Amino acid sequence: MGFVEFGSMALIILVLIVVILFLSFVPVGLWITAFFSGVKIKISELVGMKLRRVRPSRIVRPAIKATKAGLNLEISGLEAHYLAGGNVNTLVDALIAAQRANIPLQFERAAAIDLAGRDVLEAVQVSVNPKVIETPNISAVAQDGIEVIVKAKVTVRANIDRLVGGAGEQTIIARVGEGIVTTVGSSRSYKEVLENPDSISKVVLDKGLDSGTAYEILSIDIADVDVARNIGARLQTDQAEADKRISEAKASERRAMALAHEQEMKAEVEAMRAKVVEAESQVPIAMAEALRAGNIGVVDYYKIKNLNSDTDMRETISKASDRNKKKENK
Repeated sequence: MGFVEFGSMALIILVLIVVILFLSFVPVGLWITAFFSGVKIKISELVGMKLRRVRPSRIVRPAIKATKAGLNLEISGLEAHYLAGGNVNTLVDALIAAQRANIPLQFERAAAIDLAGRDVLEAVQVSVNPKVIETPNISAVAQDGIEVIVKAKVTVRANIDRLVGGAGEQTIIARVGEGIVTTVGSSRSYKEVLENPDSISKVVLDKGLDSGTAYEILSIDIADVDVARNIGARLQTDQAEADKRISEAKASERRAMALAHEQEMKAEVEAMRAKVVEAESQVPIAMAEALRAGNIGVVDYYKIKNLNSDTDMRETISKASDRNKKKENK
């Protein structure tokens, strides 16, 4: 008897384990929810999702949402999008939003936009409700050399057909900045920019800057215009400073050449003085030889000595007179 009871309990436990494993592997509750929500899906399909390592709730719940919104989406298509790395829930929300806004958006197009890395739901929302892109401060210089700082606000609307392969917000900002720089640069004076800032908007808007982008530009509004530096005057100042440095360099070069020439002249004078001293040192020897040879007499010798003494005295008097004059001038 005891053995029979033990066997019955073991059977019951085994059955419970099997039931628990079945319920844990087969989402019966999710299938019941889908059935009463009008989503046609078989339990075998849910088991297949489990085997393919796909969370059935990630597919079934968006499918329920789409069915309630009146969209006819295939479970296989949603699962394929999930396996490709897409966001099924966002995709279904975007399709529902597009349907409510009467925007023609097919499942394949929405899936391609999502897989391209763009937020398809945000794209639909921006297509319905345009958003404003604010540019950073853009520096531009008018023809009179005055720098102007311009800040613009660009109102854009998403273009669903160009979301795949179209450029993003950064391209819009870059093109608007280029248009502002060109328009301000063609103005004769910065005063024209300050008086008519809307002229910038009109010129830039007519350039078709949204070509090849994922957006359609609705308007470009100049939010702020400020006067900055006088670039023209600064350039002239820099040019004058550069010319001054060039002139100083040339003057230094001429000064160095003059000093070198002066040193050369001094060297030549010293060389001549050395030759004079050398020649003077030969005079006594020559006179002695002349006396021995009888070419000059003693009287002639003393006349030459007197002449030299007279010359030395005159040079001494001249130097003393020059010193006195310098003292008087001081």
